[in-house]
Amino acid sequence: MDLDIHAGEFLAIMGSSGCGKTTTLRMLAGLDAPTSGEIRIGGELMNDVKPHERDTPLVWQSLALFPFLSARENVEFGLKMRGVGKDERKRRALEWLDRMEIGEFAERNVATLSGGQKQRVALARSLVMEPKMLLLDEPLSALDANLVIRMQAVLTRLQKELGITFVYVTHSQSEAFAMADRVVIMSQGEIAQVGSPKDIYRAPANRFVAEFVGRNNILAGRVTSQTDEYVCVSTPSGDFTAAAPADPRATGSPLTFAVSADLVSVSAEKPDSANTVHCTLISEEFIGSVVTLFLESVDGHEFKVQMQERDLIELDLCSGSQIWLSWLPENAHVLEGE
Repeated sequence: MDLDIHAGEFLAIMGSSGCGKTTTLRMLAGLDAPTSGEIRIGGELMNDVKPHERDTPLVWQSLALFPFLSARENVEFGLKMRGVGKDERKRRALEWLDRMEIGEFAERNVATLSGGQKQRVALARSLVMEPKMLLLDEPLSALDANLVIRMQAVLTRLQKELGITFVYVTHSQSEAFAMADRVVIMSQGEIAQVGSPKDIYRAPANRFVAEFVGRNNILAGRVTSQTDEYVCVSTPSGDFTAAAPADPRATGSPLTFAVSADLVSVSAEKPDSANTVHCTLISEEFIGSVVTLFLESVDGHEFKVQMQERDLIELDLCSGSQIWLSWLPENAHVLEGE
């Protein structure tokens, strides 16, 4: 892999289990050594620098707090190891616990705190060292959903205020997209794509990314014609038009494109559109104000549509309903290299 991390940015690393996210983080922290290549921080070669000399604290998924110490003593620990005086380290620890909005629990045994409070102690313990880079390994995975949202706001605010580089490993797309300036998608130890959350979501680089980031409809076929603006492709589900790829495709060559589920329209009657497909409604996934419809075309291809629940009510659909899907050609994103 070849990755540049910008000073002061919030970088999220995503990927399926075993793809190398945590290994990448551990190499930055110095806990694992790269087999080959170089790791540089601020231009300085780090391959042989010990973890405690790197100034890259890591917030673990398990938090790794000392259960026999108070919240304040946990936060003080790193300062104590660096020889900071008792009064100074107490002052700094209390200041950071206050910033994390848990100053009232400073003298509590950390084992008696809630999950969210322990999470804030772990963050304070790392940030009290005033590092240039903070590494976070799925730090919110064990928290309740409402607390995750609260902690996302806390992390984003702290990162902007302090200007510290955050490198954040997560399985959660919502966490990465909500907080990060850039997102890295990894697959089998390699980088599949790096970009802003919007770029990753709307313009996936390849089929893996399109499938990984969520509700994309992916269709594969062969090119029938191409202009400067559009490419026409024939698939088992029908003939469709997509925005022309950067590299012209010869007639008959394979082409794969993706359409995000929230950019697909639904209607009871066949619409006047370049891209239409007749489907049967199989099931619905209700998640509050947004509903995902799962449908199947005549050739057996699965389609997904995301829409507001209030709009779905007006359609009065049920399992087995016959409906038409459509989308604009410019919303069909050609996957390069596919």
